[in-house]
Parts: sequence; structure tokens; C-alpha cells
Amino acid sequence: MMLNRRHIRVKVMQTIYAFKGSASDDLSKDQKFLLFSIDNMYNLYLLIVALLLAVRERAAEDLQKKQNKHLATSEDKNPNRKFVNNQVFQMLKDNEELRDKLKSNPAINWELDSEYVDIIFKAIIKSDLYQEYMQTRTSDFKEDKDFFVDMFKDIVAPNEKLCDYIEDKNLTWVDDMPTVNTTLLKLFRKLKPKSSEAHFVPKLYKDIEDKQYAINLFRKTILNVGSINTEIAQKTKNWDAERIASLDYVLLQMGVCELQHFPSIPVKVTINEFLEIAKEYSTPKSSIFINGILDKLVREYKEENKLNKVGRGLM
Repeated sequence: MMLNRRHIRVKVMQTIYAFKGSASDDLSKDQKFLLFSIDNMYNLYLLIVALLLAVRERAAEDLQKKQNKHLATSEDKNPNRKFVNNQVFQMLKDNEELRDKLKSNPAINWELDSEYVDIIFKAIIKSDLYQEYMQTRTSDFKEDKDFFVDMFKDIVAPNEKLCDYIEDKNLTWVDDMPTVNTTLLKLFRKLKPKSSEAHFVPKLYKDIEDKQYAINLFRKTILNVGSINTEIAQKTKNWDAERIASLDYVLLQMGVCELQHFPSIPVKVTINEFLEIAKEYSTPKSSIFINGILDKLVREYKEENKLNKVGRGLM
């Protein structure tokens, strides 16, 4: 599965942040945007897999051109096919379920953007990693897999031109890149010679509850925003509301909502998750500020017996 609860919280945060900028009272439209933005992560996953296959195709064409050269050397006539025959490439290429998904996806067409296939291909063949891998002509599954993992981790995923291209294609993908790349890396690392076709067709959500959680967190935060803002205002009297970063405000709203309306999520989990998101997406002092406010509220709810949590160890 691609998404964990933290990724879902980030997606909800982004949607509420965008929603706040517009005076729309139509929740269904924004909920659609949220679910579309989550579903769209899968398109990014497929786009990157398709890129890897396009790079392999580019390498195969390169070998073919060398063989067809008028004055082909013996190395040209009998080239080292180790990269093209890499068993991870073969498993991606032979995966019918994956192939169907790629074929039926109109957003994927690397032939139109072949310059990026070229950029990645050249970056790979220039690398020491590739040079070392190509010293021999044969390899076992482990060597192929280790090379593939390192190639993806060190050359493909961090490529800045590729990141710029993906950002231009879809703005929400910038934040999805790390999640999708991490998912791919995990799949490559866990790959076995006998892995099923489903291995490369992961689920987006762990289960239906996670999808419902995304909808509930979004809707409950927006629908209870009046009372939530009152709670926050009481705890931030010494703070100039204008000076509170608007992203921090959204994270606080979501945090308070989760404390109040999600009885099965432990208090500690809620606080830790929003602190981590603040560290990653907001200002350096945000997590201290958010921690202080949520902490005060939790103490108050406990004293007033308002903390509605079910199950053991949830306080």
C-alpha cells in the first residue's frame, strides 16, 4: 500500500489550506478535490514505472543502432546486454496487470517527452554504479536487484530535471514524489524472483477505513471549524492571530478535530503526527507552538472529562 495515515493527514491539510483560500460552501466539490488528489498519486506511481521501462527501451535501441552500424566493431556486434536484461526490468516489462494499467492511462506518454528519458538514461550510463555493474556480462537476481535499487535511489529519484518536469505536469505531485519514490524503493527491495504480478500493483489505501478516515477528517474539521476556532482562540490569547502561520492554523484545526471527534485514535498519536507534519511543512518554531496548544487542550479535556477516547492506552 502507498498511503499511511500521515500521508492522508498531509493531503487533508493541503485541501483545507486550499479550501480556506476560496469562499466555497460546497463541501462535496472540495471533498472531490481531496479524493482526486489522493487518487492522482497512483498516476504518478505509474508515470515513474513507465519512465523506467522507457529507459530500458532507450538502452535496447542504443544496442540495436550499434549493431546496425556500417563499421560495427566486434563489441558493437556482440554488446553487453546486462542492463537491458536486468531481471527487475524484465519483471516490470512482463507484468500483464501493470501493462494494462499503463496502457489504459492517457496521462502516460514518454514518447512525447523523450528528452527526459534521455536525461535519465545518460545519467545512468555515466555513473560509476553502471560502469561497475557492466564489468561483467552475467549476473544473478541479487546483483540485478541491488543495482536496480541503487540506480533508482541515487540516480532516478533525486534527478532535479525530472522533479521539475513532474512539478510542471501536476502541482500536487511535488509533495507526492517522496511518498511514491519511497513506495517504489520498498517494492524493489522486497522483490523476489517469484514475486506475484500484484507486487507492482500496490493498493493506494491500506483498507476502506483509511479512505473513510480521509473523508471524515476533512469534513469534520470543516463542519466544526467555528467551535474549533473558538477553542484555539482561547489558547492563543497572547498570540496575534495574524502572526500565526496559516498552515499552523490548519494543522491546529485538524489536531483539535482529531482529539474531539476520533475516539479510536490515541491522543499521543494525534499530537506526534501533527508535530511531525509541522516540522516538515511549516516554520521551524511551528511544532513547538502546536505542541503547546494541543497539550493545553488535552490537559483541559482530561480535567473536564471531555476526552472521548475508547479502548485501552488511548489517553
